[in-house]
Amino acid sequence: MVYNTPYKEKRGELMKQSIVVIDGMGGGIGVQLIGKLKDLDADIVALGTNSTATEKMLRAGAQRGATGENAIRLNVRLADFIMGPMGIVIPGGLMGEISAPVAEAVMTAPGRRILIPLQDHHFHLVGQETQPLARLVDKALTWLKEQLPRERSEE
Repeated sequence: MVYNTPYKEKRGELMKQSIVVIDGMGGGIGVQLIGKLKDLDADIVALGTNSTATEKMLRAGAQRGATGENAIRLNVRLADFIMGPMGIVIPGGLMGEISAPVAEAVMTAPGRRILIPLQDHHFHLVGQETQPLARLVDKALTWLKEQLPRERSEE
């Protein structure tokens, strides 16, 4: 039998892929990402820089969530995929909500990073055309789905 599955094999057993979504401020980008991710059979973890962002992402469909610098630094090490706005890898990003240790933890985590290229007040991405957030979220989800394990055979 062949079927699509977002599972990975670890120590001979199947485990769900872990997708961490990081957001701050009001959590709006995370809410949009999680709203589309919740249909995947994956472990979706909401990590907020503040409790408002975490709460909104949990309401959007994340299975679990945590708030703050230490929670982000710990949980990104366990993720297969890390998603969020580009500011999560820049110290001072998200209007100062991303500390240098958080940015470093996200950049050095073993998981694949899928970053939404939104302009921030203190940097500009040259050559990046402005696109609606919904379109960027759709592109990020398309890329993620291409990276998930596609098929598994069971006899």
